[in-house]
Amino acid sequence: MDISIVGAGAGGAAAAYSLRDHDVTVFEKSRGVCGRAATRRRNDCVYDYGANYVKADDDRVTELLTATLDSTGLVDIEEPVYTFDAAGTVSEGRDADDHKWTYTEGLTQIAKRLFARTDATVHRETRVGSLTRLDDGWRVHDPEDEDLGTFDAVLLNPPAPQTADILRESDWSGEVYSDLLTAVEAVDYRTIYSCVLGYEFALETPWYGLVNTDREHDCGWLSREDLKDGHVPDGETLLVAQMSPEWSTRRYDDDPEAVCADAAAIVADLLGDERLADPAWHDSQGWRYALPDGGVADAPLRAAERHDLYCVGDWVAGDGRVHLALRSGLAVADRLQNT
Repeated sequence: MDISIVGAGAGGAAAAYSLRDHDVTVFEKSRGVCGRAATRRRNDCVYDYGANYVKADDDRVTELLTATLDSTGLVDIEEPVYTFDAAGTVSEGRDADDHKWTYTEGLTQIAKRLFARTDATVHRETRVGSLTRLDDGWRVHDPEDEDLGTFDAVLLNPPAPQTADILRESDWSGEVYSDLLTAVEAVDYRTIYSCVLGYEFALETPWYGLVNTDREHDCGWLSREDLKDGHVPDGETLLVAQMSPEWSTRRYDDDPEAVCADAAAIVADLLGDERLADPAWHDSQGWRYALPDGGVADAPLRAAERHDLYCVGDWVAGDGRVHLALRSGLAVADRLQNT
């Protein structure tokens, strides 16, 4: 069976792994893989600047990471996650995760290791613009309508708004198509702006991460990359500040230098440490489609699957979690192979 996967995020990578006995072609619009489970290297540091870790909240995903794949370099963050409120009051008690996994080389290792176990062809910097429904399968096109190939089945892994863009441009019609498009368009997303703040001194805290539980603070999440083995040189601190959706949306198109400076000031105020307002270096990334707000209606997705078109990703599960994206990819691959 010839299968196309649009998007090399965690869900697409998991599906490719499960479908490794078939001919799989992946089209990824960016230069990297694993989507928002993204890693960069700068100033001798390794940092996960989108998703922060993988929860041990699914037995199949846990087995995949700890037993099936090479677990060399698998990092389990031991320090807890605390909470804070709109007033910046920090409290214990949120850390319900038995494990918080990443790798010494960063979260992108998930997709890299999954793809390494397959013979899938991965075309990077290749954007898919539309699909054409054939009598038996699908033709995939780029945004200029150039033919990228014909496949027995297609898996759509981009965030719901980008999946909807592809569907709107596709040559397909009928009730199944319109119901699917309506369902995908209904998935709302939160925008998140990530600011990475590096310091040439060690910070002492009892927590690995802080999460704003009332969603009323300008910072939604703050975590310490220096508590991940192999990520940050000794004696340094690296904070990842993920700003609130409201703040992120308001500042999304502003100068990144100004955005990071203001984020550093917010972090310094939150932790009561004026040194944090002046990082030695910084990095940033805006995620316009960061976190899905609720899931998607199941019936239109399953109806589309009867036409060999599948949707994959954490948005299908309704929550922006890496383990849910992986689980979605594995489950979709199971259904495709059992049709």
